[in-house]
Amino acid sequence: MSALPLPPDAPEAQVRRLSLEMSRRLDGLLQGEHVRLGLGPGSEPAEPRLHTPGDDARRIDWAVTARTGETHVRTTTPDRELETTLLVDLTASMALGTRRSEKRALALAVAGALVHLTSAHGDRVGAVLLTGDGARRVPPRAGRNAALALRHLMLTTPRTESGRGADLAEALTEPARPPRRRGLVVLLSDLAEPGPSSGPPRWVRPLQLLAQRSDVVVCQVQDPLETELPAVGTLHVVDVETGRQMEVRTTRTVRERYREAAAARTEERRAAVLAAGAGHVLLRTDRDWLPELARHLSARRRALRGPAPGSLPRRPAAVPPGVPS
Repeated sequence: MSALPLPPDAPEAQVRRLSLEMSRRLDGLLQGEHVRLGLGPGSEPAEPRLHTPGDDARRIDWAVTARTGETHVRTTTPDRELETTLLVDLTASMALGTRRSEKRALALAVAGALVHLTSAHGDRVGAVLLTGDGARRVPPRAGRNAALALRHLMLTTPRTESGRGADLAEALTEPARPPRRRGLVVLLSDLAEPGPSSGPPRWVRPLQLLAQRSDVVVCQVQDPLETELPAVGTLHVVDVETGRQMEVRTTRTVRERYREAAAARTEERRAAVLAAGAGHVLLRTDRDWLPELARHLSARRRALRGPAPGSLPRRPAAVPPGVPS
């Protein structure tokens, strides 16, 4: 069964059914794994304690161990309430859809599933909606009613007209206003920038700053037309962010150069996201995106848990006294 992104302007009852269906599928793909989108058992550091049999060796605090001569392990204060912010790009470029759905619809579908998964564990979830009029911030709240209201707001946000772009770089500063403790930020966007591109994207630096204080996952949404041109003769093209129009002759040479440039651009954006310290997931409108999202969430949970107990940790060359070998 393929993931069916939410159709534009779908009735609220249909939206609710599709959101629940996608959430159930995601739960099934994760094979019953406890899915909590926050930082895991704890994010705030606490006082180190003495090592006891059965402690994971990777949690050894080498500095304290060397200073005291006794093996200590790092501890954290459990998070009683985790916070997730969804930054959803609803600008004009997200209206592109040449196959099964628009990029906008896919982003809304993913956002709806994440709202459901987050609120199901009693955690707070909020959003920053990026439109042609700027960024609209919805403060994180907990509870079923808050989750339903957020999903409804996202799905009823008016479409952005062509030529009315918005600044993704500026929007990336919104989840940190006002400053909050470390949480999770999920960006759903095609990472497009209006106008010709030269040099690194303007959103790289804000993303890097955000990743220093939050756990950030970037879901890059892509349509097949952005990676390969069809052989249709002369193609009339409109830049929906700026309104600029042009005609392109889709010769074989042009199509090959377009394909190569598109692949390079996708890789550059992926590399920029990873270099900024964020996770990256590529979601395409012509593919079933749920397995890809489930794989990323599973890998993320494994990374947060760390290696299995008994595995060899990375150690400094000189092993302090008292450390078990």
